Amino acid sequence: MDTGMANTALQLRSLVRGSGELELSLVTLAVPAPRPDEVLVRVEAAPINPSDQGLLFGAADMKTARQSGPPASPVVTAHIPDGRMKSMAGRLDQSLPVGNEGAGVVVGAGASAEAQALVGRTVAVFGGAMYAQYRCAKAGQCLVLPEGSKPADGASCFVNPLTALGMVETMRREGHTALVHTAAASNLGQMLNRICIQDQVGLVNIVRTPEQEALLRAMGARHVCNSGRPTFMTDLTEALVATGATLAFDAIGGGTLAGQILACMEAALTRSAKEYSRYGSTTHKQVYIYGALDTGPTVLDRNFGFAFGIGGWLLWPFLEKIGPAAAAMLRQRIVAELKTTFASHYTKEISLAEALRLEEIAVYSKRSTGAKYLINPNKGIAA
Repeated sequence: MDTGMANTALQLRSLVRGSGELELSLVTLAVPAPRPDEVLVRVEAAPINPSDQGLLFGAADMKTARQSGPPASPVVTAHIPDGRMKSMAGRLDQSLPVGNEGAGVVVGAGASAEAQALVGRTVAVFGGAMYAQYRCAKAGQCLVLPEGSKPADGASCFVNPLTALGMVETMRREGHTALVHTAAASNLGQMLNRICIQDQVGLVNIVRTPEQEALLRAMGARHVCNSGRPTFMTDLTEALVATGATLAFDAIGGGTLAGQILACMEAALTRSAKEYSRYGSTTHKQVYIYGALDTGPTVLDRNFGFAFGIGGWLLWPFLEKIGPAAAAMLRQRIVAELKTTFASHYTKEISLAEALRLEEIAVYSKRSTGAKYLINPNKGIAA
């Protein structure tokens, strides 16, 4: 281990109190010592993903957020409405570390040969608690980045890339031939678009604004449907006829969009039907909800027959289902195409303390397309 480093380091924590208050703060902990099969990573890049915000903010109403404490160690508190406290029962009065993934440089290692071989290498890590200046991780679970890569290049090489690849793999394994994706101008959506172009997979992108539509078309997307246009349902149906897509991944969750996708799939399928059926098309149509940009109820207007399914999809159960060998192949592709297919772009790099400033929270908590933040826990600190 680097004997010149400090003995303590900062970590961002989220606490939901039984009194109905969220507290975000920085805690000072001893720098962990790696076990024989572990490495110590100096974390220099960790993205703020929607899944991270779910743990970070819990069910709090961030419009009520208040900041206190010194600038170097701010504390943010916010009220949790009574009606949302039930969903927080499993984490009450527990100070939880945050940050699903990140990347940095290995500055220490346990005694095993596998761990020692990583000293000085830039690696990506998944496993939680990444909003911290130092993080111990199993050597075998680190993804070694190509020579010349910066931590920011690999900070997001687990959640979004594996999710995008997992969507295409799910399509193939379930017998579909094309995809629909909502919130398609996101970093993840852009990755999925590049994968589908490269793999010659039909993809229907659903966005909300003309700017997002133009962004994807400039990247080569063939089918982009703007849900804000009055012709959206017609446009979506035509795109589904062209691609034959019968599988959708929905990042929105609430509202009517999932039902609209199923309805347009049904309309596309019935165009080629040779005879009428009161039960609708016999071709199965599937929508998987994998996000919750809209936390309201999912509304279904049952106008799409009986051959349909709607359910949840999460990355890690999917990876467990396909097994270690198949998951390793997906990770190998990510490393090979790290700066092309799986490149991520960030609006701003902030420190741990800056991540707790109300003006920054107001921006990244919106989860807006083109406003992805990157936390550098060691920003401004000499290596």
